[in-house]
Amino acid sequence: MTPARRTRILLAVLTATLLVSCGNKSKSPTGYALDGRTTEESQKRETIWDVFGSDDSDITVQVNKYLWAASLEVLDFLPVQSVDPFSGVIVTGYGTPPGGGRSYRATIYIRDPSLDARSLNVAMQTRGGAAVSEGTVRAVEDAILTRARQIRIADGKL
Repeated sequence: MTPARRTRILLAVLTATLLVSCGNKSKSPTGYALDGRTTEESQKRETIWDVFGSDDSDITVQVNKYLWAASLEVLDFLPVQSVDPFSGVIVTGYGTPPGGGRSYRATIYIRDPSLDARSLNVAMQTRGGAAVSEGTVRAVEDAILTRARQIRIADGKL
């Protein structure tokens, strides 16, 4: 066998090996996903509710439960479109408050586990896409904070 032929065969084998190794994306080379769990553990969890029923103590939800519950209670006239307790975001659809004539939608962002005004951000808009007055947004934030404090007191954790 000539040296040129050996080089071509070696190059063909290396190319085939490289292509085969690129094709398997389901597992990482170390067997661990980016979050530290094995790829098999990552594939077992399918929905957000799997985390709440999990025995894994490393997974925590980093939002204030009182602000979360109060946000859902105060804005219960708005249909919930999506929630993400890991990032603390609640997105609602359009709804009309009781006794009101305007349709609103809201995005609530709870960014800290403390029961504090700095932990809560509310953004609202009307059906036409116009921004809601600062006073209205402040009133909604105050109502959420007040209700969260009431829930905490009722829970006996104060």
